[in-house]
Amino acid sequence: MKIRIGVALASLFALTACGGAGASDYDWAAAPDAAKIAEQGKDLPTYGLAPDWANYGEVVKAFCAKHNGTCAHKDTDMSSSEEIVRIDAEKANPIATASDIGLMWGPVAEAKGVVPAYQPPSAAKLKDWQKGKGGWVATFVGAPAFVVNTDKVKNPPKSWADLLKPEYKGMISTKNPASSGTGQAMVVAAAVANGGSAENLAPAYGYFKKLKDAGNLSDVKMSEETLEKGEAPIQINYDFNGIAQKAALKEKNVNVEVIIPADGSVWSPSGLIINRYNTNKGDFLKGFLEYVLSDEAQLLFAKFGARPIRALNGDLQVPAEAKANWLPESAYAPVKEIEITKVNVETIVADWEAKVLA
Repeated sequence: MKIRIGVALASLFALTACGGAGASDYDWAAAPDAAKIAEQGKDLPTYGLAPDWANYGEVVKAFCAKHNGTCAHKDTDMSSSEEIVRIDAEKANPIATASDIGLMWGPVAEAKGVVPAYQPPSAAKLKDWQKGKGGWVATFVGAPAFVVNTDKVKNPPKSWADLLKPEYKGMISTKNPASSGTGQAMVVAAAVANGGSAENLAPAYGYFKKLKDAGNLSDVKMSEETLEKGEAPIQINYDFNGIAQKAALKEKNVNVEVIIPADGSVWSPSGLIINRYNTNKGDFLKGFLEYVLSDEAQLLFAKFGARPIRALNGDLQVPAEAKANWLPESAYAPVKEIEITKVNVETIVADWEAKVLA
């Protein structure tokens, strides 16, 4: 796995900006032809956009139903960097239609030329840093949080500072920031909580180095299974993922608590990118990029437990029934909004290896 990721990242950094090979004369600037959407969406391969990720399964079905179509949605799990590399590598014979990315990777996808110069009208509802000149938009946000199996951890940590306590030795797991957008968001959150910013992540590397040297940071894979078994009973994950895991494990009589760290976290948006090279599905993709910012799609994200980007911006009122899975509003008092697209993700990849793992 480590070799595969290393090759992917090396390939990503080697890509030339705004590569034009493989693009056809398809008019990305034109409005989508709604009459073509159902046919183009019959077969829908995606990368890193799983049906159970923030309710994308329902979002895709709802969009297809609006156009009297059905979608055979099949996803291949990938990190944000791997998605960009794969889309570029397949440009002569495109496969993927769309991908979910950590929003930090939106500018990277645009610079590498894998997204089209198309911005949907609904993007006008977003702040400038939440969208590109084309091809990607923010969709929903999560807050890095602690997801704790309280059957195994009787005194759950309440802050980043708490995680350094000896009682949590070998218990803490997170995604690898050298390869995962989720892991990279955890770095940003830890940096801000420790006095840093989107442009100053140094406090996070110092913090995670202490966590590693204390033996608290585990090599056990972060997953619902390892959370359930207590192999990694404290996991640093998005709040909405923790909320979903809490509900699933409650059915197995496993108790889980989702905790926003009292010393700080950040709103970390996810984004949708569409494949510039998959022009055979261009109308579907333009329509879908528009749809994910509609009231209907935004509330489907909310239903899962993710906070719609438009709700964060104050542009969408979320009814109480759609907030049923959310944590209490008071829990989010320590969470800050930052322009996360200012984060240099390529630097995180290098610095994590050099400053934390070395």
